[in-house]
Amino acid sequence: MKIRVDTTKCSGIGMCEMLAPDLFEIGEDGQSHVLATADDHAGADPSLAAEAASNCPTGAITIED
Repeated sequence: MKIRVDTTKCSGIGMCEMLAPDLFEIGEDGQSHVLATADDHAGADPSLAAEAASNCPTGAITIED
């Protein structure tokens, strides 16, 4: 699973961080960032990632298998 945040769409509301704090954080730049050093988030809870993506008010989060 790959999780991405489109920073051109992100408005930094923080819904993703609230729903999945182990996956997202709002950085000092006011944008959401995926918390991981690797591009593959195989250990991430897919239901939390999907919930964060579906609740993103700007549609900035995408998930790929």
